Amino acid sequence: MSENKEVDKAEEESLYIEREITADPGQELLRIDKFLMDRVANVSRTRIQNSVRAGAITVNEKQVKPNYKVRPLDKITLVIPKDTGKSEELLAEDIPLDVRYEDEHLMVIHKPAGMVVHPGIGNTSGTLVNGLKFYLDKKEIPVMAGNPLDRPGLVHRIDKDTSGLLLIAKEEYTMTHLGKQFFDHSIERTYQALVWGDVEEGNHTIEGNIGRHPRFRNKMYVFPENEEGKEATTHYSLIENMYYVSLIECRLETGRTHQIRVHMQSLNHPVFNDAKYGGDKIIKGTVFSKYKQFVHNSFKVIPRQALHAKTLAFIHPHTKEKMSFDSELPEDFQAVLVRWRNYLSTRKRNEL
Repeated sequence: MSENKEVDKAEEESLYIEREITADPGQELLRIDKFLMDRVANVSRTRIQNSVRAGAITVNEKQVKPNYKVRPLDKITLVIPKDTGKSEELLAEDIPLDVRYEDEHLMVIHKPAGMVVHPGIGNTSGTLVNGLKFYLDKKEIPVMAGNPLDRPGLVHRIDKDTSGLLLIAKEEYTMTHLGKQFFDHSIERTYQALVWGDVEEGNHTIEGNIGRHPRFRNKMYVFPENEEGKEATTHYSLIENMYYVSLIECRLETGRTHQIRVHMQSLNHPVFNDAKYGGDKIIKGTVFSKYKQFVHNSFKVIPRQALHAKTLAFIHPHTKEKMSFDSELPEDFQAVLVRWRNYLSTRKRNEL
């Protein structure tokens, strides 16, 4: 299997355990942490207690205290970070990090395109998480105990060739609380993407289950009639129409692997220069060789999918303050927009 396939497989793996458990009719009264220790593998009692405090473990759809005693037929729902290894096994590397915000509980980092978020088979070093391990060790801030060995503090992910904002937790309660916000869809994330085609004005929504492609296992797929895959919802709107391409804003409700890329492909609007989903071919335009050369030169300007995680907003787990962040489009993204705007301007002048 190629390196890229392995990276995609690693990106699909969930950072969290999601489960619903119903207590037996004859269940004796038992503290919820002890109850779950017998039913959820590889999760520490401390992590369970923090998850209860953060509201990531509920009973009968209500938040409870860590000393709550489970009763017969209680319905327990949990979304908690996995606990699979020791963070010190991860190689710490002195990789520059673009930190946009930091306090004792969390960080917001701007990830450049081309950087893998976390190690996987074929990518054991050079990732953002390798740099994060070095950064935290250097500042003598402990990576949260029991966090997966290859993902210290990682609350969510963005693809290797997507740029933009990434949220990092420094301690366990913060990670659990932020993880619950992601699963409740209360964390606000917007992306900007340059896509092929003439996107209509207005607000639009794509609802289509996403899962592994039935034939090409290194790709994702939108299943007709939602007969397979996981529920996925993307809202999008037009920012700027450039005739053969459009700049759009996307807002995610769910966070499936390659969600924006595969959803837009399903509408015949693949992300510009997205090789995996057909955006690296001329989808719209003329047959003239001059136009073809213009497009191929534009691919060279932004040699990756034109997708950027632009904004991020969430509730700080400790201060309860709403935190909002905005990031600028990278130089390659800005440069390809300038090229298309100039092309459109020249085309209009020639039509006069």
